[in-house]
Amino acid sequence: DRILARHTISPVELEQYNANYIGGDINGGVQDLWQFFTRPTIQVNPYATPCKDLYLCSSSTPPGGGVHGMCGYFAAKSALSNNIR
Repeated sequence: DRILARHTISPVELEQYNANYIGGDINGGVQDLWQFFTRPTIQVNPYATPCKDLYLCSSSTPPGGGVHGMCGYFAAKSALSNNIR
């Protein structure tokens, strides 16, 4: 196998490609302790939303985009624990 070409883009170009990639960040922006509890609203469960039975499971939810699949796992676990009561 041979690599025939490669293509890279800068963070600025990445943000121009998709405005959600602020500063070229593909993981949804800042993920600090404050954001952990305040996305999308201030609550203990970061996966639940104000809409009944609607849960978030994107890379913008904990533990973040670097841990593939775990956001969905925790969102599903949250949904199941809230609906099996």
